[in-house]
Amino acid sequence: MTRILLISGSTREDSLQTAALRTAARFAPEEINAGLFEGLRSLPAFVPGDPSPHDTVVLLRHQVRIADAVLISTPEYAGSVPGSLKNLLDWLVEDNLLDGKPVAWLSVAGEGEDFLARSTLEAVLGHANAKILKAACVRVPIDPAAVDGSGLVTDERLHQALQDVLQAMVRVLSMSDAPPRPAWQHYSTVLPVIQRRDNSTLPDWRAG
Repeated sequence: MTRILLISGSTREDSLQTAALRTAARFAPEEINAGLFEGLRSLPAFVPGDPSPHDTVVLLRHQVRIADAVLISTPEYAGSVPGSLKNLLDWLVEDNLLDGKPVAWLSVAGEGEDFLARSTLEAVLGHANAKILKAACVRVPIDPAAVDGSGLVTDERLHQALQDVLQAMVRVLSMSDAPPRPAWQHYSTVLPVIQRRDNSTLPDWRAG
C-alpha cells in the first residue's frame, strides 16, 4: 500500500484544486491510500523554533512523515503560490520533513495560467531538498462546470485521469533506474486529457 498525501494550496472549499484532489482521493486505486490534508486554513503563521506548535502543525507533520509521497495542487495568486501554502511549506522545512521526500504537482489550470506558481513551488521544494517527481508532474485542466455541489469532479474521464496521476507517482517511486524524464504517455490512459509539458469518506490520516 502506497500512502500519498494530497495538499491543496487553496483555502477555498470550492476551489478546482481541492475538488481535483478530493476526487483523486475518493476514486484512488485500491493499492493507493490517498488522503487530503484539510487543515490549511487552521495553520497559524510560521514561528521559527516554536517549541509548542499548534495541533494542526503537529498533524501536518505527522501526515507528511508517514506519507510515501506528496501531491500538491495550487492556484496562482499575485504571481506566486498562495501565502497559506508557503506558510505550510515553511512549517515542514523547519523539521526537514521534505528532505528527500518524493513530491509532485498537479495543475488543473489552463496552459500559461500557472507558470509562476509552479516555478515558485519547485523552487521552494528544491530549497527543501525534496525529491521532485518530474515524470509525475502533470496538467489536468478542469472546467468549474465539472465540479458538483459536493465538491467532486463529475466527469468520469477526469476520474480516470486523476487515477492515472496517482498511479504514475507509484510507478515513478518504484523505478530504481528510471530515465530522468520518461514521457507521461507511458502512464496515461486518457491522453486527450493529460497534457504533460516540460516548461465519500477519505482515509483517516490521523492514524499512525
